Amino acid sequence: MVQKTAGQSLSACSWEELLQHRDRLMRLVRRRLPSAQDAEDCVQETMARAAAHAALDRNRLGPFLTSVALRLCIDFYRDVERRRRLLQRAAVLDEPWTTEEDVCDEDFGRWLLGQVRLLHGREQEVILARAAGISTAEFARRHNISIKAAEGAFTRGRARLRTACAKALEGRAS
Repeated sequence: MVQKTAGQSLSACSWEELLQHRDRLMRLVRRRLPSAQDAEDCVQETMARAAAHAALDRNRLGPFLTSVALRLCIDFYRDVERRRRLLQRAAVLDEPWTTEEDVCDEDFGRWLLGQVRLLHGREQEVILARAAGISTAEFARRHNISIKAAEGAFTRGRARLRTACAKALEGRAS
């Protein structure tokens, strides 16, 4: 066995040393990825990253390759999910919107904002914060309250808005 000196790096390793792990990595990722081609791509990318890693300890080559391969599998599924969400958004954007629908949506938005302004205190604040894209947890942190308190105010405010919408639809506008 070759002893590793303090300055030795993976660049001194040969492709043969990397290829010794190929079959094991293929078995590992093949169980996790949908096709053999995806598994092959993952293993090749894993080996390329190991070859480019200048300060890799030879004794840690196997665990390093395993970790990189598993993370690439996770990245694969993240990418699949990201593409799925993007396609859903694209499908929604392709729906034909008429001017009438746009006018109705804007009018309802103005009415709903007026209803939010009728809410009191924290309920109004948290609803407006959520509408601005601020999470309930972030709202709680900014206002020095517990997350449960912020979530409770949001839930109560949303329930009041739901009731106002139901009354308006029944013709009993508040």
